[in-house]
Amino acid sequence: MATPESRSSRFQSRAIATLWRLLAGRRLSTLWRLSRLAGPLVHRFSRREREVTAINLAQVYPDRGEAERRRLARESLTHSTATMLELGFAWMARPERVAASILEVNGRELLDEARAEGRGVIVLAPHFGNWEVLNFWLSRHFPFTAMYEPPKLAELDAVTREGRERMGASLVPTNPRGVAALLKALKRGEAIGILPDQEPDWGSGVFAAFFGRPAYTATLLPKLVARTEARVVTGVARRLPGRGFAIHFLAADERVYSTDETVSATGVNACVEAAIALDPAQYQWEYKRYRKVIQKLEGHPEHESFRLY
Repeated sequence: MATPESRSSRFQSRAIATLWRLLAGRRLSTLWRLSRLAGPLVHRFSRREREVTAINLAQVYPDRGEAERRRLARESLTHSTATMLELGFAWMARPERVAASILEVNGRELLDEARAEGRGVIVLAPHFGNWEVLNFWLSRHFPFTAMYEPPKLAELDAVTREGRERMGASLVPTNPRGVAALLKALKRGEAIGILPDQEPDWGSGVFAAFFGRPAYTATLLPKLVARTEARVVTGVARRLPGRGFAIHFLAADERVYSTDETVSATGVNACVEAAIALDPAQYQWEYKRYRKVIQKLEGHPEHESFRLY
């Protein structure tokens, strides 16, 4: 017998999936206008997102004035809202419509050169712009494998998986079996995607500088590079508001190739910083990037700056 919680979960999932299907047929200009209307409401009424964004921006941009950081926080939450509204477009709109929305591709030669040499490519894809559009482009042009963690609402798993796999991407679990699949793909000279800005579980990372402050960072990358000699690039889909997207592939910071895991992780974070520099408002600042450092700061005066985390 279904519990009230399971019935509520199914209702939420169906409502979200229906909304995505409705929005999939709308123009990007319409979705951006909706985001401009909803973004300020998210900033005003979503306390967690507003406060975490404010804390992160204060940590990474201490030299910017408070008024400038507030403006950037509002813009960031508007872009995050746009990403959510665009999921139906990225996953369900006709492929030719999504492809036509990609107005620029910069740095593709980084991928082509690596593949011409028979080397695999690790694409570091931070939470910037619309990463689902980046997944669409990569899986449309290259054999592409990415790790996948099912959504919290289990009933959305099929919708999410179908959307991400529809252009040929291969999704693998976030466990040792998935890591083995990534290694095999790289050894075949294919491309894989890694989210470089999520905090891993304890024991799977090191503290490395991110905008000058220690952030717990995954060490999966140096392990993959050491065993495959893959090329590393950063990839993002930058939003061109109301018009489409510009894909950017950036050469990785050379430190990512270090066998020292802390040095490599510092290089990974430098790659994320370089992507953010394209347009800081398009980064998802509401993610608690410094969460694990709080435990190291307990009892230290700086701990107060993270009190709302």
